[in-house]
Amino acid sequence: MNSAMDSKQITFDFEMDPAPENNPQAGEVKAELKESLIKKKKGGRRSLKEAAEKEVVLPPDEELFKKSYYTIGKVAEMFGENTSLIRFWENEFQILKPRKNRKGDRYFRPEDIKMLWLIHDLLRKRKFTIDGAREYLKNETAAVQKMEIADSLEKLKLFLLQLKHNL
Repeated sequence: MNSAMDSKQITFDFEMDPAPENNPQAGEVKAELKESLIKKKKGGRRSLKEAAEKEVVLPPDEELFKKSYYTIGKVAEMFGENTSLIRFWENEFQILKPRKNRKGDRYFRPEDIKMLWLIHDLLRKRKFTIDGAREYLKNETAAVQKMEIADSLEKLKLFLLQLKHNL
């Protein structure tokens, strides 16, 4: 009985020095492990910092309103978010009412996309909580207009800074 257990015993070599400067193989293994961990971090939830760093640029109104409806996949791609987050925001904010076909697929109108843009700005840039953003949208009747004005001023500021830099 002991002989059967002895044959399954695992042995370790403790002679090898784990420090990469003393053992080149340990350094290679450590680098491979670090690289594989970096590669694995593809999906999952992004941090707020990562989400805020990505600038959402909607197409101009003329281009946005060319199509009557956009699929949820296309909308999620515009905002750089997951479709599940877009569905979650739809449930949390009553102002979002995308059309649904019999199958249940969501189709967003350009007006819905503008509202999503405002919600995205409140949650990601301005760091509002969901409840805070909901209250802001409820109390602020001209929120979309204010957002558009702020965005146009931001674009003007960037243009002027580039002009100053080129002088």
